[in-house]
Amino acid sequence: MEKFIYAPEIAKLGHVALVSENLEKSLEFFRDTIGLEETEVVDGVHYLRAWGDFEHHTLSITAGETSYIDHIGWRTKRREDVATFAKLLEAAGTEVRYVQAGEEVAQGEAVRFELPSGHRFELYYDMEKTPADESRKSVLKNQTYKSWAKGVSPRRIDHVNLQTSHDNAEIVQYLKEALGFKLSEYFVNPDDVQVASWLSVTNLVHDVAIMSTPRSKAPNEMHHIAYWLDNAQDLLRAADILCEADIQFVGPGKHGISQAMYIYVKDPGSGLRLEIFTNGYLIFEPDWEPVKWSYEEYLKNGSAYWGDRRRDDVDREAQVKELAKA
Repeated sequence: MEKFIYAPEIAKLGHVALVSENLEKSLEFFRDTIGLEETEVVDGVHYLRAWGDFEHHTLSITAGETSYIDHIGWRTKRREDVATFAKLLEAAGTEVRYVQAGEEVAQGEAVRFELPSGHRFELYYDMEKTPADESRKSVLKNQTYKSWAKGVSPRRIDHVNLQTSHDNAEIVQYLKEALGFKLSEYFVNPDDVQVASWLSVTNLVHDVAIMSTPRSKAPNEMHHIAYWLDNAQDLLRAADILCEADIQFVGPGKHGISQAMYIYVKDPGSGLRLEIFTNGYLIFEPDWEPVKWSYEEYLKNGSAYWGDRRRDDVDREAQVKELAKA
């Protein structure tokens, strides 16, 4: 029988490893206000996940002198894909660090490397699907925790958005060629230079976005991470919860790109921006052509199709104009 050789593939976004300069405030925000469930605490690292996440964790938080993202984890489709990706990355000139099983709690062997921007990615396959404690366990066999047990209660992790001072097109090309991401939508400045891009490895409009802007103090910053809510009513409920907690936010609103509804809110402990995200559209077409947004189109309808932008410390219109200058 003829043997087929498969290219390695990424299955989905797995987790984000956050280092916070104020661990107590970050835990209060993500665990109590947002409502993520804490799986366990090992050596000072707090492992959390949403009520519909199956893997051991989708967010880890540990204390540090400054706040930053240590790495972003992606699960591969097959166990052997981890080693195959490592060989291909090394052959292309990317430095790869091999992570032994158990070095990250509940995770098997993995590899870590940096994008041209310096953002650190991790590829893994094996991860424990830790069952919930009986007191928190859902009666549904296809769900991990009881939904709506506390706080905003998002269902699952959704995507990450990377901010950088690096050339946008170069990072996008790396993600496409080295890791198999597909470009779904992008935005250009008045000089027709690509400055923001949305890419995916799943049917989502984006699993990762790249925002190139002169606002970045470094090439490897994080704009936001996102967790998914089931519907628009859940988003309105989240707004009430954030108001009761006296935490400022931007939204609710609707993006033109992705057509999803959003609220943006910052973790008071680390300063990391969280997007609470719902609705939007999925891509099933194998011949999907990336959607291009001009500067004028993006400013008018792409970033915010509609919604309140006043309750944030960042002028989003000014943000878009700065992106256009990149």
